[in-house]
Amino acid sequence: MDEKQVTFRSGDLTLEGLLAIPGGDAPAAVVCHPHPMYGGSMFNNVVDAILSAMWQLGYSTLRFNFRGVGASEGEHDGGRGERDDAAAAMTFLLSQPGVAKNGAVMAGYSFGAMVAVAAGYQHAEVSRIVAVALPLAMTQAQVPDGASKPLLLVSGDHDSYSPVAGLTELQEKIGKCAKLEIITGADHFFGGSEAELSRVIETSFRS
Repeated sequence: MDEKQVTFRSGDLTLEGLLAIPGGDAPAAVVCHPHPMYGGSMFNNVVDAILSAMWQLGYSTLRFNFRGVGASEGEHDGGRGERDDAAAAMTFLLSQPGVAKNGAVMAGYSFGAMVAVAAGYQHAEVSRIVAVALPLAMTQAQVPDGASKPLLLVSGDHDSYSPVAGLTELQEKIGKCAKLEIITGADHFFGGSEAELSRVIETSFRS
């Protein structure tokens, strides 16, 4: 899928991103990257794998750099400002010609998964959330009581940052709206498991 460079506003800041729109009123998917303090950016193998799945499913996509990353203005804000960035990215994507206004997905990996969960539940236009390697060993997921949006949790069974036990507990807390997929042999970084990650996301959406 061809992506083009774009900029958009998040409050007083200008952020950079890469936009792909297949046309035909395609639904929207925003993909959030891993932790900026550990070298995370929109150029990441897991972000690529999520995007690949969304393109196979016919989505328009926007990956972007959080504040303080790459050419995006501002400084890292520990997740608070980054939630605003994700919401601003979704608002920007939904405003583009050829993008459907319903059926939007907020997705993310690791730190980006935490941001996607928080922003996805807060943003009324988001219909579905995808959280890959949600780092429950580091921080709690911000899931509101009575959460009803479909949530896909994906992790590797060798991921100490995103432990299966914690994900299972979260899935059970949320109930039938949450689905958990575990990829055998994958750790937090999904090296060599990118194609399987894409397949799992695509298959889950189609089921």
